[in-house]
Amino acid sequence: MGERGSDAAITLPPPRDTALLAVALVAVSTSAPLIAATAAPALAIAAWRNLLSAGVLLPVALVRRRQELRRLDRRQWGLGLLAGALLAGHFATWVPSVTLTSVASSTALVATQPVWAALLARAQGRQVGRAVWTGTAVAVVGAALLTGVDVSLSARALLGDVLALVGGALAAAYVTVGGVLRAPAAGRPQMSTTAYTTVCYSTCAVLLLADCLVSGQQLGGYDRTTWLQLVALTVGAQLLGHSLVNVVLRTTSPTVVSLAILVEVPGAILIAAITLRQLPPAGTVPGLLVLLAGLALVIRSGARAVPVE
Repeated sequence: MGERGSDAAITLPPPRDTALLAVALVAVSTSAPLIAATAAPALAIAAWRNLLSAGVLLPVALVRRRQELRRLDRRQWGLGLLAGALLAGHFATWVPSVTLTSVASSTALVATQPVWAALLARAQGRQVGRAVWTGTAVAVVGAALLTGVDVSLSARALLGDVLALVGGALAAAYVTVGGVLRAPAAGRPQMSTTAYTTVCYSTCAVLLLADCLVSGQQLGGYDRTTWLQLVALTVGAQLLGHSLVNVVLRTTSPTVVSLAILVEVPGAILIAAITLRQLPPAGTVPGLLVLLAGLALVIRSGARAVPVE
Protein backbone atom coordinates (compact mmCIF):
# COMPACT_ATOMS: atom_id res chain seq x y z
CA MET A 1 0.00 0.00 0.00
CA GLY A 2 1.15 3.57 -0.64
CA GLU A 3 2.26 5.99 2.00
CA ARG A 4 -0.40 7.97 3.77
CA GLY A 5 -0.44 11.72 3.20
CA SER A 6 -0.56 14.40 5.86
CA ASP A 7 -3.19 14.00 8.53
CA ALA A 8 -5.04 17.10 7.39
CA ALA A 9 -5.06 16.21 3.69
CA ILE A 10 -8.53 15.75 2.23
CA THR A 11 -8.01 13.15 -0.47
CA LEU A 12 -10.08 10.09 -1.25
CA PRO A 13 -8.66 6.67 -0.31
CA PRO A 14 -7.83 4.14 -3.03
CA PRO A 15 -10.92 2.49 -4.60
CA ARG A 16 -10.49 -0.72 -2.58
CA ASP A 17 -10.27 1.18 0.69
CA THR A 18 -13.17 3.43 -0.30
CA ALA A 19 -15.30 0.28 -0.58
CA LEU A 20 -13.99 -1.04 2.76
CA LEU A 21 -14.74 2.30 4.44
CA ALA A 22 -18.27 2.23 3.04
CA VAL A 23 -18.80 -1.24 4.55
CA ALA A 24 -17.39 -0.02 7.88
CA LEU A 25 -19.77 2.95 7.88
CA VAL A 26 -22.78 0.71 7.28
CA ALA A 27 -21.58 -1.61 10.06
CA VAL A 28 -21.15 1.12 12.67
CA SER A 29 -24.42 2.79 11.68
CA THR A 30 -26.31 -0.33 12.78
CA SER A 31 -25.00 -0.03 16.35
CA ALA A 32 -27.48 2.37 17.96
CA PRO A 33 -30.57 1.00 16.15
CA LEU A 34 -29.62 -2.57 17.16
CA ILE A 35 -29.14 -1.52 20.78
CA ALA A 36 -32.52 0.23 20.76
CA ALA A 37 -34.18 -2.89 19.33
CA THR A 38 -32.50 -5.48 21.59
CA ALA A 39 -34.73 -6.79 24.40
CA ALA A 40 -32.00 -7.03 27.04
CA PRO A 41 -30.85 -4.69 29.84
CA ALA A 42 -28.61 -1.92 28.46
CA LEU A 43 -25.69 -2.81 30.72
CA ALA A 44 -26.00 -6.48 29.73
CA ILE A 45 -25.91 -5.48 26.05
CA ALA A 46 -22.66 -3.60 26.69
CA ALA A 47 -21.21 -6.54 28.61
CA TRP A 48 -22.11 -9.18 26.02
CA ARG A 49 -20.86 -7.02 23.17
CA ASN A 50 -17.42 -6.88 24.74
CA LEU A 51 -17.42 -10.44 26.07
CA LEU A 52 -18.16 -11.80 22.61
CA SER A 53 -15.54 -9.50 21.04
CA ALA A 54 -12.92 -10.55 23.58
CA GLY A 55 -13.86 -14.19 22.98
CA VAL A 56 -13.05 -13.77 19.30
CA LEU A 57 -9.87 -11.71 19.73
CA LEU A 58 -8.24 -13.51 22.66
CA PRO A 59 -7.52 -16.83 20.86
CA VAL A 60 -6.18 -14.90 17.85
CA ALA A 61 -3.91 -12.79 20.08
CA LEU A 62 -2.64 -15.84 21.98
CA VAL A 63 -1.70 -17.54 18.71
CA ARG A 64 -0.39 -14.58 16.70
CA ARG A 65 0.66 -12.04 19.33
CA ARG A 66 1.75 -14.17 22.30
CA GLN A 67 5.34 -12.92 22.24
CA GLU A 68 4.21 -9.31 21.97
CA LEU A 69 1.88 -9.71 24.96
CA ARG A 70 4.71 -11.27 26.97
CA ARG A 71 6.96 -8.31 26.17
CA LEU A 72 4.53 -5.71 27.52
CA ASP A 73 6.01 -3.93 30.52
CA ARG A 74 4.27 -2.69 33.67
CA ARG A 75 3.58 0.74 32.18
CA GLN A 76 2.01 -0.75 29.05
CA TRP A 77 -0.19 -3.08 31.07
CA GLY A 78 -1.21 -0.20 33.32
CA LEU A 79 -2.17 2.00 30.38
CA GLY A 80 -3.94 -0.92 28.68
CA LEU A 81 -6.01 -1.64 31.77
CA LEU A 82 -6.82 2.07 32.14
CA ALA A 83 -7.91 2.25 28.51
CA GLY A 84 -10.14 -0.80 29.04
CA ALA A 85 -11.68 0.80 32.15
CA LEU A 86 -12.40 4.02 30.24
CA LEU A 87 -13.94 1.99 27.42
CA ALA A 88 -16.15 0.20 29.97
CA GLY A 89 -17.27 3.59 31.28
CA HIS A 90 -18.01 4.70 27.73
CA PHE A 91 -20.21 1.69 27.01
CA ALA A 92 -21.85 1.82 30.46
CA THR A 93 -23.05 5.35 29.73
CA TRP A 94 -23.63 5.45 25.99
CA VAL A 95 -25.50 2.13 25.57
CA PRO A 96 -28.14 3.04 28.20
CA SER A 97 -28.50 6.47 26.58
CA VAL A 98 -29.77 4.84 23.38
CA THR A 99 -32.65 3.30 25.36
CA LEU A 100 -33.53 6.58 27.09
CA THR A 101 -33.43 9.10 24.25
CA SER A 102 -33.74 8.90 20.47
CA VAL A 103 -31.17 7.14 18.31
CA ALA A 104 -30.57 10.49 16.62
CA SER A 105 -29.78 12.39 19.81
CA SER A 106 -27.71 9.62 21.38
CA THR A 107 -25.58 9.00 18.29
CA ALA A 108 -25.01 12.69 17.61
CA LEU A 109 -24.12 13.59 21.19
CA VAL A 110 -21.68 10.71 21.69
CA ALA A 111 -20.00 11.89 18.48
CA THR A 112 -18.86 15.01 20.38
CA GLN A 113 -15.77 12.94 21.20
CA PRO A 114 -13.48 15.15 19.03
CA VAL A 115 -14.44 18.17 21.14
CA TRP A 116 -13.59 16.33 24.37
CA ALA A 117 -10.35 15.11 22.80
CA ALA A 118 -9.38 18.71 21.96
CA LEU A 119 -10.11 19.79 25.54
CA LEU A 120 -7.97 16.93 26.87
CA ALA A 121 -5.15 17.90 24.53
CA ARG A 122 -5.32 21.48 25.79
CA ALA A 123 -5.30 20.25 29.41
CA GLN A 124 -2.08 18.36 28.56
CA GLY A 125 -0.49 21.62 27.48
CA ARG A 126 -0.77 21.10 23.73
CA GLN A 127 -1.66 24.01 21.47
CA VAL A 128 -5.21 24.00 20.13
CA GLY A 129 -5.85 26.17 17.09
CA ARG A 130 -8.46 28.87 16.75
CA ALA A 131 -10.42 26.86 14.19
CA VAL A 132 -10.77 24.00 16.71
CA TRP A 133 -12.22 26.41 19.28
CA THR A 134 -14.57 27.83 16.64
CA GLY A 135 -15.75 24.34 15.73
CA THR A 136 -16.14 23.52 19.41
CA ALA A 137 -18.32 26.59 19.93
CA VAL A 138 -20.50 25.64 16.95
CA ALA A 139 -20.79 22.05 18.23
CA VAL A 140 -21.78 23.28 21.71
CA VAL A 141 -24.53 25.42 20.18
CA GLY A 142 -25.76 22.39 18.23
CA ALA A 143 -25.71 20.19 21.34
CA ALA A 144 -27.61 22.87 23.28
CA LEU A 145 -30.27 23.06 20.57
CA LEU A 146 -30.56 19.28 20.51
CA THR A 147 -30.85 18.82 24.27
CA GLY A 148 -33.18 21.81 24.51
CA VAL A 149 -35.71 19.98 22.38
CA ASP A 150 -35.25 16.82 24.46
CA VAL A 151 -35.85 18.79 27.68
CA SER A 152 -39.25 19.70 26.31
CA LEU A 153 -39.98 16.04 25.58
CA SER A 154 -39.14 14.36 28.91
CA ALA A 155 -36.67 14.11 31.78
CA ARG A 156 -35.91 10.59 30.51
CA ALA A 157 -34.73 11.96 27.15
CA LEU A 158 -32.61 14.59 28.90
CA LEU A 159 -30.94 11.89 31.03
CA GLY A 160 -30.19 9.96 27.84
CA ASP A 161 -28.59 13.07 26.34
CA VAL A 162 -26.41 13.61 29.42
CA LEU A 163 -25.29 9.97 29.39
CA ALA A 164 -24.41 10.24 25.68
CA LEU A 165 -22.27 13.32 26.37
CA VAL A 166 -20.50 11.56 29.25
CA GLY A 167 -19.99 8.56 26.97
CA GLY A 168 -18.36 10.85 24.39
CA ALA A 169 -16.02 12.30 27.02
CA LEU A 170 -15.01 8.84 28.25
CA ALA A 171 -14.44 7.69 24.66
CA ALA A 172 -12.13 10.67 24.11
CA ALA A 173 -10.17 9.73 27.25
CA TYR A 174 -9.99 6.13 26.02
CA VAL A 175 -8.61 7.23 22.65
CA THR A 176 -6.15 9.62 24.33
CA VAL A 177 -4.75 6.91 26.60
CA GLY A 178 -4.63 4.51 23.66
CA GLY A 179 -2.65 7.05 21.67
CA VAL A 180 -0.07 7.28 24.45
CA LEU A 181 0.09 3.50 24.80
CA ARG A 182 0.45 2.76 21.09
CA ALA A 183 2.98 5.49 20.30
CA PRO A 184 6.37 3.95 19.40
CA ALA A 185 9.08 4.58 22.01
CA ALA A 186 12.84 4.22 21.94
CA GLY A 187 13.70 0.54 21.75
CA ARG A 188 10.04 -0.49 21.70
CA PRO A 189 7.90 -1.08 18.59
CA GLN A 190 4.36 0.20 18.20
CA MET A 191 1.78 -2.01 19.91
CA SER A 192 -0.28 -3.92 17.34
CA THR A 193 -4.01 -3.33 16.93
CA THR A 194 -4.73 -6.98 17.78
CA ALA A 195 -2.82 -6.87 21.06
CA TYR A 196 -4.22 -3.47 22.01
CA THR A 197 -7.88 -4.29 21.31
CA THR A 198 -7.56 -7.67 23.02
CA VAL A 199 -6.30 -6.08 26.25
CA CYS A 200 -8.89 -3.28 26.10
CA TYR A 201 -11.92 -5.40 25.17
CA SER A 202 -11.04 -8.09 27.72
CA THR A 203 -10.63 -5.54 30.52
CA CYS A 204 -13.81 -3.77 29.46
CA ALA A 205 -15.74 -7.06 29.35
CA VAL A 206 -14.63 -8.14 32.84
CA LEU A 207 -15.56 -4.77 34.35
CA LEU A 208 -18.96 -4.65 32.66
CA LEU A 209 -19.67 -8.26 33.64
CA ALA A 210 -18.83 -7.46 37.27
CA ASP A 211 -21.09 -4.40 37.11
CA CYS A 212 -23.95 -6.54 35.78
CA LEU A 213 -23.48 -9.14 38.52
CA VAL A 214 -23.32 -6.55 41.31
CA SER A 215 -26.37 -4.66 40.03
CA GLY A 216 -28.36 -7.84 39.34
CA GLN A 217 -28.72 -7.37 35.57
CA GLN A 218 -30.23 -10.29 33.66
CA LEU A 219 -27.42 -11.82 31.62
CA GLY A 220 -29.28 -14.77 30.10
CA GLY A 221 -32.65 -16.28 29.35
CA TYR A 222 -33.07 -14.17 26.21
CA ASP A 223 -34.99 -15.32 23.17
CA ARG A 224 -33.33 -16.32 19.91
CA THR A 225 -33.88 -12.90 18.31
CA THR A 226 -32.12 -11.12 21.15
CA TRP A 227 -29.08 -13.41 20.96
CA LEU A 228 -28.90 -12.87 17.18
CA GLN A 229 -29.05 -9.12 17.73
CA LEU A 230 -26.20 -9.30 20.25
CA VAL A 231 -24.11 -11.32 17.79
CA ALA A 232 -24.92 -8.90 14.96
CA LEU A 233 -23.93 -5.96 17.17
CA THR A 234 -20.63 -7.61 18.03
CA VAL A 235 -19.71 -8.80 14.54
CA GLY A 236 -20.93 -5.69 12.73
CA ALA A 237 -20.21 -2.57 14.75
CA GLN A 238 -17.51 -3.81 17.11
CA LEU A 239 -15.40 -6.23 15.05
CA LEU A 240 -16.11 -5.53 11.37
CA GLY A 241 -16.48 -1.76 11.65
CA HIS A 242 -13.46 -1.26 13.91
CA SER A 243 -11.26 -3.64 11.94
CA LEU A 244 -12.02 -2.13 8.53
CA VAL A 245 -11.43 1.40 9.81
CA ASN A 246 -7.98 0.31 10.97
CA VAL A 247 -7.28 -1.25 7.56
CA VAL A 248 -8.25 1.97 5.77
CA LEU A 249 -6.06 4.06 8.10
CA ARG A 250 -3.00 2.35 6.59
CA THR A 251 -3.46 4.32 3.36
CA THR A 252 -5.81 7.16 4.23
CA SER A 253 -5.52 10.33 6.29
CA PRO A 254 -7.10 10.04 9.77
CA THR A 255 -8.86 13.33 9.00
CA VAL A 256 -10.66 11.79 6.02
CA VAL A 257 -11.59 8.67 7.99
CA SER A 258 -12.87 10.67 10.96
CA LEU A 259 -14.92 12.95 8.74
CA ALA A 260 -16.37 9.89 7.02
CA ILE A 261 -17.31 8.30 10.35
CA LEU A 262 -19.58 11.27 11.05
CA VAL A 263 -21.84 9.64 8.43
CA GLU A 264 -22.68 7.20 11.25
CA VAL A 265 -25.10 9.81 12.64
CA PRO A 266 -27.41 10.16 9.60
CA GLY A 267 -26.83 6.48 8.84
CA ALA A 268 -28.09 5.42 12.26
CA ILE A 269 -31.04 7.82 11.96
CA LEU A 270 -32.00 6.32 8.58
CA ILE A 271 -31.73 2.72 9.82
CA ALA A 272 -33.76 3.57 12.95
CA ALA A 273 -36.43 5.22 10.78
CA ILE A 274 -36.71 2.17 8.53
CA THR A 275 -36.44 -0.62 11.10
CA LEU A 276 -37.86 0.96 14.27
CA ARG A 277 -40.16 3.60 12.75
CA GLN A 278 -38.25 6.04 14.97
CA LEU A 279 -38.06 9.47 13.39
CA PRO A 280 -36.20 12.26 15.17
CA PRO A 281 -38.49 15.10 16.34
CA ALA A 282 -38.52 17.86 13.72
CA GLY A 283 -37.17 20.32 16.28
CA THR A 284 -33.94 18.33 16.65
CA VAL A 285 -32.94 18.61 12.98
CA PRO A 286 -31.37 22.12 13.21
CA GLY A 287 -29.41 21.06 16.29
CA LEU A 288 -28.18 17.92 14.55
CA LEU A 289 -26.99 19.87 11.51
CA VAL A 290 -25.23 22.53 13.59
CA LEU A 291 -23.59 19.88 15.79
CA LEU A 292 -22.29 17.92 12.80
CA ALA A 293 -20.98 21.12 11.16
CA GLY A 294 -19.09 21.99 14.34
CA LEU A 295 -17.64 18.50 14.67
CA ALA A 296 -16.54 18.53 11.02
CA LEU A 297 -14.71 21.81 11.61
CA VAL A 298 -13.00 20.46 14.74
CA ILE A 299 -11.88 17.32 12.92
CA ARG A 300 -10.72 19.25 9.85
CA SER A 301 -8.68 21.49 12.13
CA GLY A 302 -6.74 18.63 13.68
CA ALA A 303 -8.76 17.00 16.50
CA ARG A 304 -9.64 13.78 14.70
CA ALA A 305 -10.75 11.36 17.43
CA VAL A 306 -14.15 9.98 16.43
CA PRO A 307 -15.79 6.95 18.00
CA VAL A 308 -16.33 3.76 16.06
CA GLU A 309 -19.45 2.58 17.82
